[in-house]
Amino acid sequence: MTGLAAYDTFTDTPQVCRLHQLKLTSKGRYAVTAMLDLAFHNQSGPVTLSHISRRQDISLSYLEQLFTRLRRCKLVTSTRGPGGGYSLSRPADDIAVAEIIAAVDETMDTTRCSGANNCHEGTRCLTHELWDDLSQQIYQFLNEITLGKLVRENGIRDVAARQDYRMRDPEGPEVTSMSLKPRLEHL
Repeated sequence: MTGLAAYDTFTDTPQVCRLHQLKLTSKGRYAVTAMLDLAFHNQSGPVTLSHISRRQDISLSYLEQLFTRLRRCKLVTSTRGPGGGYSLSRPADDIAVAEIIAAVDETMDTTRCSGANNCHEGTRCLTHELWDDLSQQIYQFLNEITLGKLVRENGIRDVAARQDYRMRDPEGPEVTSMSLKPRLEHL
């Protein structure tokens, strides 16, 4: 956790003030995780939600709810029948993380009033502008990160490779192939 040095105005002694991390709810995190999994695997055709569920340890019924919203927002397409599943509706480089979060009705608002300007006795509070600016910064940050950018990051690629390997033989030992052992040892 990051800390800032601050001084107690009465004693002039330094204190450490902790900056708390903002958290998305599980809905937003799971939606981004599932879409990133889809980005890694949809080159060979539609991906089933059951495969995403097993790789990412997200309940299948929860994924079904998320993908209904993602499909409504035209971030994914579905294919029915044998060999069916979900695919990205456009290239991974054209899908921003902020879009995914918005599609599942998550907000990136850090104001107490949810942007309604009524946080203090029906009017804007003293720090409303600060929290509103932070919300805009978070949105801009997540809007600049695409699934394509995440797919190209080595650390994320290593995690995806480990998950794929474990999914191939879930009952077997963690690492059985000598060719994969050096690559997976550091994970």
